[in-house]
Amino acid sequence: MTQTTDALTSSNKSGSALVDDLASQIRDRIMTGEIPIGAQLRQAELASNFGVSRTPIREALRQLQTGGLIEVLPHRGAVVRVPAPWEVRESYEVRAELEALAAARAVSRITRAQIDDLRAANKEMFDASAAAAQDPASDTPAHQQNNDLFHTLISSISGNARLTKTIDDINTTFPRNVSAQLVVTDARHREENFQEHERIIDALAAGDTAQAAKEMREHVIKAGEQLAHWYEQRSSTVFHG
Repeated sequence: MTQTTDALTSSNKSGSALVDDLASQIRDRIMTGEIPIGAQLRQAELASNFGVSRTPIREALRQLQTGGLIEVLPHRGAVVRVPAPWEVRESYEVRAELEALAAARAVSRITRAQIDDLRAANKEMFDASAAAAQDPASDTPAHQQNNDLFHTLISSISGNARLTKTIDDINTTFPRNVSAQLVVTDARHREENFQEHERIIDALAAGDTAQAAKEMREHVIKAGEQLAHWYEQRSSTVFHG
């Protein structure tokens, strides 16, 4: 892991702000897969990497444990938590209804320029995932960034800040690199994901509230089922053994 910025070691930063910054940076590394699922989070190593003492690291890990992203296991300490498939399904069921609501609300608010932005993000997502499938050294995160842009743009257009935050909170429950790899490694899934996004955009462009909500709901439920199945195929010994 790379050394963090000087901002985290600034002597005038309050203790709570430092802990929040550390928790955010560790969370980001888990979300991108830099710290993989099942990995141990050693306080001494993290403290060295971030240039801080163990105390704020310990508090940051407690914060992440409260949020459910990490857990403490006997004889191993803090590790990145492996979600249970039922947790994924339940979370995506809720997320599907919330994003369907966001899509429905966005219909009356979206502009032609925003429609174009959505199509561009979807195309760039498809191209990035296809490139990553051909070349493992290519910029795989570009796919996830454009996928996230697609969904966050729709939720922001909905005009409901609480709705947007709730969707984001659910999205940060599970490492994002796993769902990204599902698209990268499966050509059929990649094409289906692209087409599902296009149908959502078409419904938004046509001003069809019911169809926009329906397409979004089905898309998110399907994504959740694929992610849950991925976890089902991998026993806990793969990560904790």
